Formats: sequence, structure tokens, C-alpha cells
Amino acid sequence: MAATILIVDDDAVQRRLVENMVQKTGYEAVVVDSGDAAIALLTAPDAAAIDAMVLDLVMPGLDGMGVLAKIRDAGLNIPVIVQTAHGGIDNVVSAMRAGAQDFVVKPVGVERLQVSLRNALNASALKGELQRIRHSREGRLTFADIVTRSETMAGVLRTAQKAAGSTIPVLVEGESGVGKELFARAIHGSGERKSKPFVAVNCGAIPDNLVESILFGHEKGAFTGATERHTGKFVEASGGTLFLDEVSELPLAAQVKLLRALQEGAVEAVGGRKPVKVDVRIISATNRKLLDRVKNGQFREDLFYRLHVLPLTIPPLRMRREDIPHLLRHFLARFCAEENRPITSISGEAVKQLSQLDWPGNIRQLENAVYRAVVMSEADQLCIADFPQAAAQSPAMPEPGHAPREPLVIDPGFHSTAPAVISGSEIPIAPLPTAGGALAMLNSAGEMRPLEELEGEIIRFAIAHYRGQMSEVARRLKIGRSTLYRKLDEAANDDSAQGDKTG
Repeated sequence: MAATILIVDDDAVQRRLVENMVQKTGYEAVVVDSGDAAIALLTAPDAAAIDAMVLDLVMPGLDGMGVLAKIRDAGLNIPVIVQTAHGGIDNVVSAMRAGAQDFVVKPVGVERLQVSLRNALNASALKGELQRIRHSREGRLTFADIVTRSETMAGVLRTAQKAAGSTIPVLVEGESGVGKELFARAIHGSGERKSKPFVAVNCGAIPDNLVESILFGHEKGAFTGATERHTGKFVEASGGTLFLDEVSELPLAAQVKLLRALQEGAVEAVGGRKPVKVDVRIISATNRKLLDRVKNGQFREDLFYRLHVLPLTIPPLRMRREDIPHLLRHFLARFCAEENRPITSISGEAVKQLSQLDWPGNIRQLENAVYRAVVMSEADQLCIADFPQAAAQSPAMPEPGHAPREPLVIDPGFHSTAPAVISGSEIPIAPLPTAGGALAMLNSAGEMRPLEELEGEIIRFAIAHYRGQMSEVARRLKIGRSTLYRKLDEAANDDSAQGDKTG
């Protein structure tokens, strides 16, 4: 979904001209004929999201300066471009002091309006990104900091906002990279505990023998290497929120003690003599189906029901593609500022193609793709060539004149069609083009294909099947992660060499 521009002008001819120019530059246009209508639209309970406004200064009733004042009083952060037929310096100064982003004189040209809108949207996106980073560091992140325009996300946000008003345990579910911790921080930052600590723990990154010590603390001398007392994450988060990320990875022994802590509201440090009362709000997250792990005996059923009081499932990016253009704009503004790059925009064709990709790594992958493009591009506008992920995720087509390969079925139960790309990598990873997970043993000449080539396709197959989770791929293929990456590098070099020979 393109950015939405609100056009406010009492002159019907001018409204139509500006609307045509806005649409010609690739944006959506919403038109009203008065200042009062503009304020009513912006402050309505079910108001549609507006990204920028083109505002006429001279109108009967509520004029442009009045609209700017009401926008400021309502706390709306909408970039405004004012236009008038009277281009005196006093009007410019007054409009800028009232909060306008830019000023154009009627009749404005399409190029001038395009530049003005682009600058206004980029400045607004950068402001939003900086505010989000600041709020995250200060523990004040709210739902207003979540970039989304998707109807699919609207229900999730409503549920999360209700959860923020209580201390009900929340289990945030979703694929890797969808923003589970962002939601957890927004729930914390929107509730009564926002002034208290938010402590995040990645349960999957803690060695099994240190889980209890890190979560519940330990006394000095409790075990070899315990040279001083450690309070533990529960005590650190007391009064605030404890976020247990990847809670499904907790070992069973630690799950027993976690359940006891949740039931009694107290924790006992390793080597401690008595339990310590704690007051924490628990938000947990997982990228796995926790109920499946319960059925497999990998997660305690009683603990599951303690955590699964209010489940919150965040849809993957491929189910809310309308968010992609807005995320692209925000990431572009932030990385251009961080890297001091003079890139002004992403081409419309690139935005269109990127919005059609599945993004198995979700928002994290999209963010890394924009970061790479900003660093590597030498132009002032990003195009589709700056995103090799787009080419990597395009369906493979057989070359003209080549016979289709004879398939050997490896796994008839494979149904995933989502391609995968390792974020930030030069190595494109795509699923096999044949259905059902089939692997061709013979080449177009009817000869056996080399073992290295077959091995490369099997690895790509596994990465697509496990959606780019490299640890899981290495475990299932029974090879080390370093070996996996080495084989990917070799495959990429072989593909490059073949391309040089045929080029």
C-alpha cells in the first residue's frame, strides 16, 4: 500500500490538479474541501492512516493556519505541505512556525510537489524511527511505535492493548523476525508498569547448566566459579516485566522451577536458604508451536497453561504485505541517516516487487535487505537491482530447449513453497522448483549430475523447508554450522564460475 496523502483545498479545480499529481507520483490521494472536514477526518475514531497533507492556507471557515493549530493541539504528527496563491514571506514564516514541513506556491509543478512530498515522508519516517529507538531504550515503547497499516494486524493490536491494561500472562507466538519482542515492549510500555524494569531473557541462548542461576540467581560459593552473589533476572525485573524469549527452549529441569516461581510468586536462588518474594509480569514468546512440544514431552503441560493464558499470534510479513512499503520507507530513512548516504527513495518498481516476496525471515530480513542496499548502492535511488533477494526468490524457469529433469522424490510430505534467503548474505537460497520436494538425478543430456551439485540442491531444499533457520538445517542434515556455511560458499562460487563460463 502506497503512502496516503490528504489534499485540503476549497477550490475544486486545484483539488483535482493536485490529486492527479499525487496519484501520478505513486501515492494514494484523499480529498476534502474544507479545513473542518480535514480535522473531522483526522480525529475520527476509525480514522484512516494519513501519511502527509497538502493544505491550502486560504479557505473560508477554518483556514490553513487554523488547521495547523488544531493538528498541533490534537498531538498529530503528520507532515504538512502548505500551498497558497499568495507567496509572501510572512505567510511562509507563519506556516513554518505553526508546524508546516514545506511551502509551495500555486500552481505547483508535479516535480516540485513530488520532491516536497518525498522529503516530508522521509523526514517523518526518520523521526518515527528515532522516536522508536529512544522509546525502546527508555522502556517507553508503545503501540504507536509499531509500523503497520494491515487489517490483519488490527485485531492483534486490539488484543495486545487490552492485555496492556492488566497483568495477565501473555504468550506471543510467531515466526522468527516478526517483532515478538517489540510487541512485548509495547505491552509493557502501555501498562501501569512502564516506569519499572523491562528485563528480556533469551532462553535459547543460555547454557543448560546456567539457566537456574541466570533466572533465579545464586549465592556466593554455590558452585564452582560462583565468586560473588547474583540476584537473577526475576529479582531484577521485580515490579516490572520479565520477557522470556524462546521459552520453548528451556530444559525440563528449569521448567519445574519456573512453574513453582510463577505459582508462588517467589524464587529461590541456587545455594539460597529461603525464597525471595518477587512481583513480575510474565510475557513469553516462542517461534515454535508450544502445544506440539507439550505433546512431544519437551514442554511441561502445567507450565504451558500457566504461560498460555492470553495467546497473541503475530502474522508473518507475507500475510500483511501492505506493511512492506511503509517498513521500507522507515528502514531507508534510518539507515541513510546512520550511514550518511544521500539516497532519497526506493523506486516504485522495486517497492512493488519487494512487496510481492514472501520474506521468510520477516521484518528482520527486510530490514537487513534495506541495510545492505543502502550500503552497497551508488545511486541516489534504490532500484530492484540493489536487492538480490528479489532475484533469488523468483521462481526458476527451465532454459529454452532443455528437457525437464527426471525427478527422484526425496520427501513426498514437503509442502512449503516459501523461498528463503539468508539475511545480509550474498548467497541466494531458494526452494527446489519442482513440486513435492523432488530432486532431479539426471541432467538435460540424460547423464548423472555431479555429487556436489546434488548436495547443493539438498542444502537449499533444507533451508527453504526450515525457513532459513540455519541451526535447525545443520542439525537435521547432521553437519556443523561452519560446514554448512562452507558448503554454501562453495556452491555460490561454483554458480559464479558457471555464470562466467556461460556469460
